[in-house]
Amino acid sequence: METFVKILNRNGLIALIGFVIFLFSLKYSQAIFNWIENQTFGTRNHIMEKLELLFIEIEPQKITYLLLFTSVGVGSLAFLFFAIIGKWFLGFLFAIFLSFLGFKLPKPIVNYMVERRIKEYSLQMVDGLQLLSNGIRAGLSVPQAIGMIVDEMPPPISQEFNMILQQNKIGVTLEECLENLAIRIPTQDNDMFVSSVNILRETGGNLAEVFDTIVDVIRERVRLQQKVDTYTAQGMFQGATIFCMPFAIGMIYYVTDPPSMEKMFTEPLGLVLAFLALVLDCIGGFIILKIVKIRI
Repeated sequence: METFVKILNRNGLIALIGFVIFLFSLKYSQAIFNWIENQTFGTRNHIMEKLELLFIEIEPQKITYLLLFTSVGVGSLAFLFFAIIGKWFLGFLFAIFLSFLGFKLPKPIVNYMVERRIKEYSLQMVDGLQLLSNGIRAGLSVPQAIGMIVDEMPPPISQEFNMILQQNKIGVTLEECLENLAIRIPTQDNDMFVSSVNILRETGGNLAEVFDTIVDVIRERVRLQQKVDTYTAQGMFQGATIFCMPFAIGMIYYVTDPPSMEKMFTEPLGLVLAFLALVLDCIGGFIILKIVKIRI
């Protein structure tokens, strides 16, 4: 009888917890579904938008397969590997970690590619605007001068200015084409260039002199940015050293004294602590990266 009462009380407690979870899910179902959609289709759409800025065309279905492979596929392979050697719990932890990492990693990689492209564009703006100024002084119109940049300069600035010409040919006004350029390349220098061209085309003025002034400003900004990059390189190296230090210390202990590290990979508590240390190390590396990254 007492055993029956205990089972009944336990089942009642489980039912109560399940009912509370059901009510919570019912109340916040829309927010939960929105979060799931943002973490799945939102990630895919974000990657597609960034690849479009990189002038890379990939079918959405292929991006979905790629995300599934880098997350579920890699996590499953890791779980099977550890299961073969008899480390089920360790394989489960690494499968979860690699699946999460594989699903989240493509997004910052694509963001980095876009940032690198924007940086290359900013470095090319000095030569591009100088060429644009010389073309206007020679009597060319703004679209003709832009065509000179497309023909004589390498990507990415030639691709971006070619997009301006293509949009202008299908009926989009030059002002709107330049505004689209400012959206694709959101930098202060680019905003200054677009605003100056649009304003002077309406009010009148010497575009060549304005471009020369913008070139001087950009040169000074690039010089300052290069100086900041030099100073922050040391911080990046120190951050990478701190991030790799736990792995290096663990490897040294494993090589010099293997018995002292066996419990870390054989006992459940050791596996949990190792997984927690790995997560905290990644969080610390991310914070260090944010600290040493300085924007002008």
